[in-house]
Amino acid sequence: MSGALLVAGTTSDAGKSIVTAGICRWLAREGVSVAPFKAQNMSNNSMVTVDGAEIGRAQVMQAAAARVEPEAAMNPVLLKPGGENSSQVVVLGRPVAEVTALSYRPMKAALLEQVLACLADLRSRFDVVICEGAGSPTEINLRADDIANMGLATSADLPVLVVGDIDRGGLFPALYGTVALMPPADQRLVAGFLVNKFRGDVRLLEPGLVELARLTGRPTLGVLPWLGGLALDVEDSLGVPARDGSAAAPHGEDVLRVTVARLPRLSNFTDVDALAAEPGVLVRYATRAEELADADLVVLPGTRATVADLAWLRETGLAEAVGRHAAAGRPVLGVCGGHQMLARTITDDVESGAGTVPGLGLLPTDVRFAREKTLGRPLGTALGHPVRGYEIHHGVVAVDDSAEPFLDGARAGSVFGTTWHGALENDAFRRAFLAEVAGLAGRRFLAAPDTDFAAVRETRLDRLGDLVAEHADTDALWRLIEAGPPAGLPLLPPGSG
Repeated sequence: MSGALLVAGTTSDAGKSIVTAGICRWLAREGVSVAPFKAQNMSNNSMVTVDGAEIGRAQVMQAAAARVEPEAAMNPVLLKPGGENSSQVVVLGRPVAEVTALSYRPMKAALLEQVLACLADLRSRFDVVICEGAGSPTEINLRADDIANMGLATSADLPVLVVGDIDRGGLFPALYGTVALMPPADQRLVAGFLVNKFRGDVRLLEPGLVELARLTGRPTLGVLPWLGGLALDVEDSLGVPARDGSAAAPHGEDVLRVTVARLPRLSNFTDVDALAAEPGVLVRYATRAEELADADLVVLPGTRATVADLAWLRETGLAEAVGRHAAAGRPVLGVCGGHQMLARTITDDVESGAGTVPGLGLLPTDVRFAREKTLGRPLGTALGHPVRGYEIHHGVVAVDDSAEPFLDGARAGSVFGTTWHGALENDAFRRAFLAEVAGLAGRRFLAAPDTDFAAVRETRLDRLGDLVAEHADTDALWRLIEAGPPAGLPLLPPGSG
């Protein structure tokens, strides 16, 4: 059996996904065949693999870091939150149920068997598998049927590295308490810590790390400095900027302002990452109508709850503001759920059960939700350029024959709609689209002729590999991966009792 490691974290957003990706890139550059793995992921940010399976985008990013093709086994269970207390359960890339937090729990024993089978399969085909935990490994109310953290680690005998986010404060009690509240069988697998998002002189931290090692009997295997500007795929809206982004100097005379509606059930918000990578394109998120006032392009992104988020658009005044924006001949782009919102009518007896409701009426289209989810990797042409994308949706958009086609969707004047995610990652198409947007918005903006979004992502992944190679004890990491946790790790109270 190949080597493996579980990267856990003291909290959500501690940096588990980034650390996992960084370890994958470090190992790949060392010539090791490595695969990422996350047993259970809760995220509306997903992608479709080449064989038509839906998995979390964080695992797609980690696979890119490992330089391997993403596959369903890397994220066997995906939970996609929809309503206030419900999620769609996706197993091996296919939706199988809608559950609440309580109704999901009886499913988890069977899912653990599936998870372990996927992990064993990956370990049979790769030299190393780097597993990512979910949330905290010490959620003591959920430990009995856990399949993503210590339930996985104890079942597969995985060494565990706990990542702590020093930027949010409380690092030392969080690291100590994470171990101390575990039962003995779990504690025996926790072999070390990793500090993430550190700003300042590491010498100021060292006395605390020495004391932590004395108190826990476990070393800290690295202090990773704060690394901004990565804009890599994240799992949920915690990763969406709360404030305006920043743009590199424009290639032309003007900056192009892109404002994205920050929907409550936002999904696949990575669609705008390629826009943000363009010099002179400023991407911002809006929750109020007045924030659209100076937008050149308004984006309605994907959502896991089209009808509910359309109601939110109306309640906030954003729907009316989008209508005014389009009526003035200024560009609007709807992607997937956002595309559905632009229709005349939406008939949904599947996702919301709302029946037929009026859409924004900005495109000559009508939407009907199907029970079967459409998953695909379509190819096409738009604005004179080839486009590759991926689609994940229940809503089927019917386009009037008179409409101008746009990536299997429609265009009406300055309003564009498509079900395709990832279209803007196609460099030539993105430049043509931005030129169209600039013309409609009256901006003297020119897209840079040489922005290569795939290369931008590769550079960011290499920065993660550098982060691990330069600031982690890679010899100690390799020993954990190869040999597992050392014997005789001390047990901490109260969990030791």
